[in-house]
Amino acid sequence: MAFLPSTWRRAALLAVAAGTLAAATGCQAPGSITDADVPAWKAKTLPAASGIVLEDAGKILNRDPLVKDAARVSAGNYTLTMACDGGGKVFFAVSSAGSQIADAGAACNGSLETVKIKVATSGPLSISTSSVDAPLIFAYQLVPAA
Repeated sequence: MAFLPSTWRRAALLAVAAGTLAAATGCQAPGSITDADVPAWKAKTLPAASGIVLEDAGKILNRDPLVKDAARVSAGNYTLTMACDGGGKVFFAVSSAGSQIADAGAACNGSLETVKIKVATSGPLSISTSSVDAPLIFAYQLVPAA
């Protein structure tokens, strides 16, 4: 059996400890959804757009839908761009003057989804955002179609 001088043993122990710490740090899960910086994530995820008619971003921490309203949206064609992250799927129900006009969904993997929406008459518009896969973060924007 070979014996190492105490200096070498200490150096070997420090190397093993450093390797263990590096491996443990690299395997840690990313921060939780409840700690997510939604505005920063939204800025990186959604494209810059002008003429935004309605937009929202936030956290769905339970299964309760979140509703955002616009008092008056002109009749016409629009594009709804959506994203979410955290796993699962998020659903967007678009209503115009109290009647549902579109249902859309996005996979919660950080990718963008888009859907074309036709608003038949000018008036109030609302988008209800929900998921059974809470917790997650979401963002969307509604803009006039090009």
